[in-house]
Amino acid sequence: MAKQLTLDDRKRIAALTGIDEQYLYQCLTGRRDMQPARARRAEEVTSGEVTRQMLCQKTYAGIWPELAGSAEAGCHLGKEGAHA
Repeated sequence: MAKQLTLDDRKRIAALTGIDEQYLYQCLTGRRDMQPARARRAEEVTSGEVTRQMLCQKTYAGIWPELAGSAEAGCHLGKEGAHA
């Protein structure tokens, strides 16, 4: 089951990881892929709340083949998650 992240969740994660909230949003929605080292660090800092698969949706399988079979490849944004 994909994780639900609200705007408040993203703001908290952005502050925790030092990643701009808008960039985080773009990565979580598949518009951009995060740099692999940054994605790995974000996964570690958040104890898996955001994953490399969530942050590198287009490229994670090629970068981390051991994750390719993982079911958690995306993120659903909560009701307030979309930006206008």
